[in-house]
Amino acid sequence: MRAWINRDITALKAVTARDFTLVVGSKPPVMLDYLSFIDAADQRWACSSYRFGTVYVRAHGSFTLFAAQADLEARFDRTDWSGPVWITDLWRKGKVRRRWRLVERVISRPEDRAEVPPAIRGMQLWR
Repeated sequence: MRAWINRDITALKAVTARDFTLVVGSKPPVMLDYLSFIDAADQRWACSSYRFGTVYVRAHGSFTLFAAQADLEARFDRTDWSGPVWITDLWRKGKVRRRWRLVERVISRPEDRAEVPPAIRGMQLWR
């Protein structure tokens, strides 16, 4: 996130895998591949600040899932894209250098209907 805010393309490339994909949960959903994302972060899609809310992290061997609510101040081209989002990242640890790289990011707007969270919680068998 800091590399994106600082438009530090070298740092962004260092933490992003070559097979990276960004999925934006819009209607319809859209996707950017690695090269498109790097180009957009450099020229057209700027994030000026972020604040994470609740964070969820779960390790699965050489992969780690990161999910968090966030408030972004962002723009692409002349469009303001600020507000609450849900970010889900998949990170992979390399086999040779053992560095973590971002493989997949999904950004979507959170569900804002108040009845949804309690309804889903009501389905939990492990309460």
